[in-house]
Parts: sequence; C-alpha cells; structure tokens
Amino acid sequence: MNGLYLEVTFRDGRAFAAYLHLPRRGGLRSVRTRRMPPGLIVDFAVDGGAIGIEITAPRRVTAASLNRVLGSLGAERVTPVDLAPLRAA
Repeated sequence: MNGLYLEVTFRDGRAFAAYLHLPRRGGLRSVRTRRMPPGLIVDFAVDGGAIGIEITAPRRVTAASLNRVLGSLGAERVTPVDLAPLRAA
C-alpha cells in the first residue's frame, strides 16, 4: 500500500469502528497487537512493523491522540480532515 487510508464501519448512520491502514508491503498479516489509549489497537507484522490501527472508539479519537500513537510508530501523521469520516452523520 502506498499511503494511509481510513476504512470506516457504520451502524445506524454513525461510525461504529474504523481501521487506519498504514503503508506496507502487500501480503503482510497481523501477528501481534498492542492496545493504546483512547480506543486504539495497533496491529504488527512478523517483522515488528506496524501495519494498521483499529479504532474501536471513533467518537473519542482525535487527530492529536492518533498522531501521538503514529509518532511513536514513526508513521505518517493524519489531519482532522483525514478523520472527517469518523464524524459523519
């Protein structure tokens, strides 16, 4: 994957959960996870690199809180505009 992209699951017109896909080589699978506040679960590949972040509490996550986690992973940061789908409906 070439860049970050956000996949959002909606229930009753509201964001229920989301997944932020991080840039990675194709075919990598999650072998380990780590919980991070607020409502984030980071997936790691066998090589230890982060491959994505599950957002289990879309209403509680802000660009600042997500960027703290992304920064600790050495990953590209997001803007509030990137997270706009979480605020839809």
